[in-house]
Amino acid sequence: MVPNTFIRLMLLFLLSITFITHLSAQNNPNKTTDPPNILFILSDDHTSQAWGIYGGILEDYVVNDNIERLAQEGAVLNNAFCTNSICTPSRASILTGQYSQVNEVYTLNEPLPRDHPNIARTLSQNGYETAVIGKWHLVGQPEGFDYFNVLPGQGRYWNPILKEKENWTDGHDGSKGKVYPGFSTDVITDLTIAHLEKRDKEKPFLMFCNFKATHEPFDYPDRFKELYKNVDIPEPASLMDFGPETTGRTFKGQVLENLADRWETATRDSTYWTNYPGLPYDLEGLDPIQKRKKIYQKLVKDFMRSGAAVDDNIGKLLDYLEREGLAENTVVVYVADQGYFLGEHGFFDKRLIYEESLRMPFVIRYPKEIKGGKRLDDLILNIDFAALLADYAGLQKPDYIQGRSFRENLKGETPADWRNSIYYRYWLHHPDRPAHFGIRNKRFKLALFYGLGLEKKGSSQEITPPRWEFYDLEKDPKEIHNAINDKAYKEQIADMKKELVKLREKYGDQDQKHPEMQALLTKEFQ
Repeated sequence: MVPNTFIRLMLLFLLSITFITHLSAQNNPNKTTDPPNILFILSDDHTSQAWGIYGGILEDYVVNDNIERLAQEGAVLNNAFCTNSICTPSRASILTGQYSQVNEVYTLNEPLPRDHPNIARTLSQNGYETAVIGKWHLVGQPEGFDYFNVLPGQGRYWNPILKEKENWTDGHDGSKGKVYPGFSTDVITDLTIAHLEKRDKEKPFLMFCNFKATHEPFDYPDRFKELYKNVDIPEPASLMDFGPETTGRTFKGQVLENLADRWETATRDSTYWTNYPGLPYDLEGLDPIQKRKKIYQKLVKDFMRSGAAVDDNIGKLLDYLEREGLAENTVVVYVADQGYFLGEHGFFDKRLIYEESLRMPFVIRYPKEIKGGKRLDDLILNIDFAALLADYAGLQKPDYIQGRSFRENLKGETPADWRNSIYYRYWLHHPDRPAHFGIRNKRFKLALFYGLGLEKKGSSQEITPPRWEFYDLEKDPKEIHNAINDKAYKEQIADMKKELVKLREKYGDQDQKHPEMQALLTKEFQ
C-alpha cells in the first residue's frame, strides 16, 4: 500500500505544476501547449493586381484557385505594405522586423550583418525546426535556419541551381551548387515537401518556401504556354501616361519601352543576363501607342502565366498539409515581397511609393483561430510579420523587432493604439526613380523624392532636385494627379509633414551620418 504521506506529496506536486502553468498562461495568454507549425510562402513581385482577390481589371483572367482557397479559409490583408519596395531589403525586413536603416540592407547587394537577429533564429532557439528553401537573395549565408537550400542570387527558372551549407559560397556564385531538373517553382515546392517529410515530428516547424516567380523574366512551365493565347487583356487606365507633364509626377520612371529594349537585346545577345519566353517579339513599324499596347500584352500575359505556376504549387503545399493531418495546426501565409507595376503609369518594375509597388498582397490561414473569409483593413507593414510569427509561437515580441503583432487584429480585436499611418523609404537612387521617403494613411499619401544616392551600393551619385508629391487616394486612387500645389490640401500636407518627421524619429531614420541630407531636410521641412 502506498503511504498517505507520499500521496499527499504527489498531489501537492501536481497542484504546483497546475498553478505554475496557469500563471504562465496569464503572463502570455497566447502561449499554447501545442504551438502551430508555420508555412511561410513568399513569392517575388507577385503583385496584388494579379491575385484576383483584390478586384481590378485582371480579376477574371488570373489563375488563382488556391489563393482563393486560402482567402476563403483564412483572412486577407487589404492594406499590407512594404517599407522598401525592392527584393533584398523587403526580405530582410520580413526576417528581422526592422527597417533598412536598422538591419543595414538598403539596396540589392548587402547581406544582413553577421549574427544579426532574425525570426528564424528566435524560433529555432525556442523549440522550432526552421528551414528556408528557394530564393534567398541576401548575399551572405543564411543564419538562424537549421537547414537551407537556396538559389544563388536571383537563380534561374529552368534547371535551377541551389546551395546548401556544405557547398556554400557567398553572393551570386552557384558554381558549387547542385542542379535540380525542372522548372524553378515546381522544384522549390518539391524540395519543400521532401524536407517536411524528413522533419523532426516532435517539433513544430517554421518553413520558408520562397519562389523566384514572378520575377522578371516572368517565365513559366510549358503547361501554361497556351494560357491567354488569342486573348486581349484589358489595359490599366494610366497605360498611356507618357511622362510627368500629364500627371504632375516628378520623375520619368521605369517605362515599358525599357522592357522592350531588354527583349531586343536578349534576342540579339546570347550572353545577356537573362532569357525571356516568347522571343523574338516583333514591334517593328508600330507607332508609340500601338507599341506600348503590344508591350503590355506580352508583359501581363507572361506575368500571369508565371503566377499560375505559383498558384498551382500553393495547391500542392496545401494538399500535402491536408494529407499529413497538419492543416488544422499550421499557420499558412502567402505573400509577395512587394508589388509590381503591370503597365500602370506606363511602368513595369517596383521601387516606388505608388500603390501598385507599395502594396504587399497577403493571405493567412490558421483554422484554430482565424475565421474564414475575413478581410482586414488595418495598416500592416512587413516589419510586423516577424512579430506575428513570434506571437503564434507563444513568445513575447523580441526587443529587436520594430513592428508589432497583428494577431489580435486578425481576431477582429484591433488595439485602440494601432497605427494610423505608415512610413516608407526607398534608398536605391537613380535619376529616373529617385530615392525618396514618404507617409501614407488611409486616405492621403505624401512623399519627398530627395534625389541623393548617399553612397548606397548600386545607387547613382547623380543628384536630382528634391520634389514633393501628394495624392488623395479617395478622389484619385490611381494616383494620376500630383496635388502637392492644390490649395485645398495645404493644411493636410502641413499636418502630414509633421507626422512624417515623427515617424522618421520613431523608426530611427534621421540621416545623422549624411550632412547633405541634413541641409536638404532643414530646407524642405522648415
